Amino acid sequence: MSNQTTVTEFLLLGFSDVRELQILYFVMFLVLYLAALMWNLLIITAVALDHHLHTPMYFFLVNLAILDLGCISVTIPKSMANSLMNTKSISYPGCATQVFFFLFFVGADFSLLTVMAYDRYVAICQPLHYERVMNKGACVQVAASAWVSGILNSTLHTGNIFAISFSRGNTVDQFFCEIPQLLKLASSDSYFIETGLLVFSACLLLSCFVLIIVSYVQIFKTVLGIPSEQGRLKVFSTCLPHLIVVSLFICTGTFAYLKPTSRSTSGLDLAVAVLYSVVPPVMNPIIYSMRNKEIKAAMRTGWRLFTENKRSIFLL
Repeated sequence: MSNQTTVTEFLLLGFSDVRELQILYFVMFLVLYLAALMWNLLIITAVALDHHLHTPMYFFLVNLAILDLGCISVTIPKSMANSLMNTKSISYPGCATQVFFFLFFVGADFSLLTVMAYDRYVAICQPLHYERVMNKGACVQVAASAWVSGILNSTLHTGNIFAISFSRGNTVDQFFCEIPQLLKLASSDSYFIETGLLVFSACLLLSCFVLIIVSYVQIFKTVLGIPSEQGRLKVFSTCLPHLIVVSLFICTGTFAYLKPTSRSTSGLDLAVAVLYSVVPPVMNPIIYSMRNKEIKAAMRTGWRLFTENKRSIFLL
């Protein structure tokens, strides 16, 4: 019998069975979600409206903001709805959709972070070649490649995981449909196939991480040779937080997907999932843009134009 007929829905893990704590978690996730939504939309709007920001760095930043919006929108709203309505269920198609889009956005996100690190490397370490290397055509191609890599990654894993039989129940020990927790419900033969695919994907992610590290090592070596202390501090204040968030992303994500699964529910699994699925989409816009004078100036200009247009409408 196929798994579609035996499993029609999954039960997600709640953060608490106490009603007051469920409401508290709902409020906390709502605040984080609205913050990510607001900051990323502000970035997209500011870059779109200010032609001075139509450069490779901000083009990649808009793509990152879109991916971050998608990533956090796949998991958080369903978890908030479950907490608010005191339920745990998610339909079989809903779980498959969640897995597909989460892996798509996460995979494309990390590919784009690798591209952005290389972009900064060329801009700082090889400034004379920057316009030639990071021309408009090249930027569109590498950004498209990041999105396509995310689609291929998610298609591969989603197709494999939902082609198997879930013979060990339908309770997922996570607040969203996460592949390691779904594998706990699968038969042993299917488990080894998907585990092999996860190891392969982890090797690719670690390769990207190595490229990011190498890029930033070269950037730091170049920056240390800058005579201006203010210039060095500006680069370090942006690059170091970015490196910390990327490291947190890859380390917690790799830990979540490659660690041996246990049959019991673990608070550590929940914490790790929050760290790699919720924290980066909230922190990325702060690190990349809120400390950026050009983005701040574009936002102020956009807000001034909005208020002036609003005032003129009221005067009509």
